[in-house]
Amino acid sequence: MGKTFIKIAAVYFSIGVLVGMTMGILHDFRLTSTHAHINLLGWVSTALFGIIYSIYPFAANTKLAKTHFWLHNIGFPVMVIGLVLESFGVAAALPIMIVGSLAVVVGTLLFTTNIVKTLNKGTSQRANNNLNA
Repeated sequence: MGKTFIKIAAVYFSIGVLVGMTMGILHDFRLTSTHAHINLLGWVSTALFGIIYSIYPFAANTKLAKTHFWLHNIGFPVMVIGLVLESFGVAAALPIMIVGSLAVVVGTLLFTTNIVKTLNKGTSQRANNNLNA
């Protein structure tokens, strides 16, 4: 799970850089919000999810982690599409952004729940293993 998040983060990073470079070349900055969201939620947050799940693989092997993965990686692109449409004045953009954003928010809350639950459990399991060694 961790490696998959990191690979996807690298793709989002490339997309974010290309969007930024394109805006600079064209001197058209309507996609500034999209660029920022791709870099923060796509690159940074997704990479952090991957790093955390790599450090704590027992947290990555939960149903919460798998659900978080799919909510984030379906919801985030939908949200970005909505942001792009909104940047160009398309009327249907708001519902698309809302659906995508809600998926990302729910996924993030599942990630937080998963980390709080499994890190406490994982810490006590490691402590018990060290005592029994």
